[in-house]
Amino acid sequence: MGFANSFNDFLFSVVPFFMFIIFVIVTMTFITSFTEGLGQYLRNKSAPKKTIPARLAAKRTHDWGGYGDTDIRISYYAAFETENGERLEFPVSSSFSEIYAEGDTGMLTYKGTKFIDFKIE
Repeated sequence: MGFANSFNDFLFSVVPFFMFIIFVIVTMTFITSFTEGLGQYLRNKSAPKKTIPARLAAKRTHDWGGYGDTDIRISYYAAFETENGERLEFPVSSSFSEIYAEGDTGMLTYKGTKFIDFKIE
């Protein structure tokens, strides 16, 4: 009986501590993600809108979510190369990916890390 009581006392003192630590870690992760997202939004909002000549250097997709063949989500990305060799990558719509081909040149419009438009010359 003595061992069972001491074991229960141990569990009742240690388990709440570990649950509190897990709660703190999850809360801090949420706060950090929220803060980073808000910071990126504010930086994009205050960034100047730029329109520059660029070439569509690459397109790619990223599949995520789902189980097996259900509920798979696809994210589309386009990488542009500027005249000075800088490479910029933005998330784009699926229709953008269907319309434009790698190697197309035109005027890229963006604001911070947000893609706005690409018009072929």
